[in-house]
Amino acid sequence: MAKKKDSLIDEAEKIKAELDELKRKKKILDSSLAKKTTKKVEAKPAKKTKKVEAKPAKKTKKVEAKPAKKTTKKVEAKPEKVKKLTKKELEEIKKEEEKTLEEELEEQLSDKEIENFKIEKVDMERLTNKVCDILVEHESNGMFQSELWKKLKLTSRDGSRLALKLERMGTITRDKLLENNRWTYKLILKKTPISTQSIVNAPCLVCPVEQKCSLEGEISPRSCQFIEDWVILEMKKPVKTK
Repeated sequence: MAKKKDSLIDEAEKIKAELDELKRKKKILDSSLAKKTTKKVEAKPAKKTKKVEAKPAKKTKKVEAKPAKKTTKKVEAKPEKVKKLTKKELEEIKKEEEKTLEEELEEQLSDKEIENFKIEKVDMERLTNKVCDILVEHESNGMFQSELWKKLKLTSRDGSRLALKLERMGTITRDKLLENNRWTYKLILKKTPISTQSIVNAPCLVCPVEQKCSLEGEISPRSCQFIEDWVILEMKKPVKTK
């Protein structure tokens, strides 16, 4: 063990000696390089350059800057003036807003179409009589057409056409009213239509001595047996419920 230790120490000393030698050589190289760089290099005198006198610059004409063209002013779009409506135009607009279904139908349908109006599978004479019977109960106060159409189970379109037809016939009058913020009509009975049902079986229509009949004559409706029998027969018939 002692020998190994001694040999290791020897080797370490050798390595140290070699390192010292390398350091010394490095110092010598560094010093020689420093000497070379510090040598002064004498600069050669520069060649004399001819003085070139600067020629006076040519006088340039002063160009006066022209005033820039006036830019066109931006025209701001003016709000369009609201055209004031005339009194007549305002009345027409108001009339258009207040237009009812009947008035629209009157514009669309001809007089002939209104007068010939019929509801499919409905007896128009019987329907007209029914309208009159209902309006008679309301007398001069009349009845709102919406209530009447509801009672008769008619659509507002069919009911409106029927109202126009009855007005043209002179059977009813229509008063335009504002009800629940909506324009409508109140129907008032003007005259009751004549029904032929009451005289269908009257003996006077087929009386053989009708030409000799008079109030003061021998043959008179006051004493006519035919009329008496007809009236009694009609009274015995059961009354039809509406």
